[in-house]
Amino acid sequence: MAQLRVTVASYNIHIGIGRDGQFAPQRIASVLQELHADIIALQEVQLGSPGFNMFEYLRTGTGLRGVARPTLVHPIHGDYGNALLTRHRVKTVQTVDLAVAGHEPRSALDVILDCDGAPLRVLATHLGLHPGERRTQVRRLLDAIDATAVDAPTVLAGDVNEWFLWGRPLRWLHEHFSATPAPRTFPAGRPMFALDRIWVRPRSYLREVRAHASDLSRLASDHLPIVAQLRSPG
Repeated sequence: MAQLRVTVASYNIHIGIGRDGQFAPQRIASVLQELHADIIALQEVQLGSPGFNMFEYLRTGTGLRGVARPTLVHPIHGDYGNALLTRHRVKTVQTVDLAVAGHEPRSALDVILDCDGAPLRVLATHLGLHPGERRTQVRRLLDAIDATAVDAPTVLAGDVNEWFLWGRPLRWLHEHFSATPAPRTFPAGRPMFALDRIWVRPRSYLREVRAHASDLSRLASDHLPIVAQLRSPG
């Protein structure tokens, strides 16, 4: 099997609205360029708003391949959801339904990539705001991972919205993936909470996890991006 060597990032872009309240998609595009990432999971992405498509803007601006799936569909304001940008060939794309009755619809992208001959499975998601909702969503995510056997390292990346370090969702995720570094990413101006996470299984592939805290990333969204380096062990 080919050796894996990739940089993975996750970024909640807050639909392109910065901490100054301005809609400035060009700032998001510039932050993505700063990351030098091979794979980027994006949350809160406009996928078809009237007159503007954030996903296509970022895909074209970065020159990356992209896949996206809506979690909210609105006939007037357009679609909104998760996206994945990547330098690598996309082999398969599935959607994991994480919707919980009474809450905003949620889902996860489940993507198999060919990283220069090395397969990689990436799940990109944005979990809900309520503890009970997140418990249901994490169980569904882990069940979906286990239900499909893939002979490849697995990455879970996204905004997990988990404020409680002792809560069951994080405990279940750590048990499944092993604990990983959790730099603070929210709020972007003065980060206090590690809401954005990247897990990798097997854990031996993970070399580094860091928040990307440039002057621009502190302004462009309410979250900082999180970046991980993956390398084949040995």
